[in-house]
Amino acid sequence: MRKPIIAGNWKMFKLLGEAVDTALALKPYVANANHCEVVIAPVFTALKMVADRLEGSNIQVAAQNCAIQGEFGAHTGEVTPGMLKDIGCSYVIIGHSERRQFYCESDVAVNKKTKAAVEAGLNAIVCVGESLTEREGGEAESVVKTQLRGSLAGLTVSDMERIIIAYEPVWAIGTGKTATPEQAQEMHGHIRRTIAGTHGEATAENVRVLYGGSVKPENIGTLMAQPDIDGALVGGASLDADSFARIVNYK
Repeated sequence: MRKPIIAGNWKMFKLLGEAVDTALALKPYVANANHCEVVIAPVFTALKMVADRLEGSNIQVAAQNCAIQGEFGAHTGEVTPGMLKDIGCSYVIIGHSERRQFYCESDVAVNKKTKAAVEAGLNAIVCVGESLTEREGGEAESVVKTQLRGSLAGLTVSDMERIIIAYEPVWAIGTGKTATPEQAQEMHGHIRRTIAGTHGEATAENVRVLYGGSVKPENIGTLMAQPDIDGALVGGASLDADSFARIVNYK
């Protein structure tokens, strides 16, 4: 049985005090959420303090990005996965559509970051998804398959135990549009079939695939009713403790 993950990506929002206040406000709201794993991803500057304040709770902390390199070195401005683990992170988001679109991250870069994260003992939330143009052109499945194969290349079956896939239809991020539950299920099934082809049926059955694209308290229930949707990567609705808690407590 795949345990769902509800993860909140705070993106580039919240100063340190705001991040801590939101995390502390969230704690009691989700304290009894035993049906899923709860993850929040604050900005780099808040990670250590938020992780410290959440120690002993059922909320885990993710970083929003990491370096390609797993070792220390002359890489100004970069942060290794090991450094993230050292300050209390359990997860890292890799290859988010905004990183791919605005910072030119390729599947090769995503692959290197994922390998470094796994080696450091982090769980990697690897993001894939198509643009509106690609969907309307009938290329959605081929785009996602290419991203998956490139991003997961060279990872072993054992490595895949630390991998979570997040499907983000780019056209549904921050737009208010959401893929219908049927559209989301169709792509999640495609993702699982693609992984079966690269890493075997057992891995495909066990890997958790999250949906990310304008997830709200109002639509989480219908999304989670789909057989291949194992949780959500939530954007804007995760910035408010009450809103995010309602998503976490969808049952």
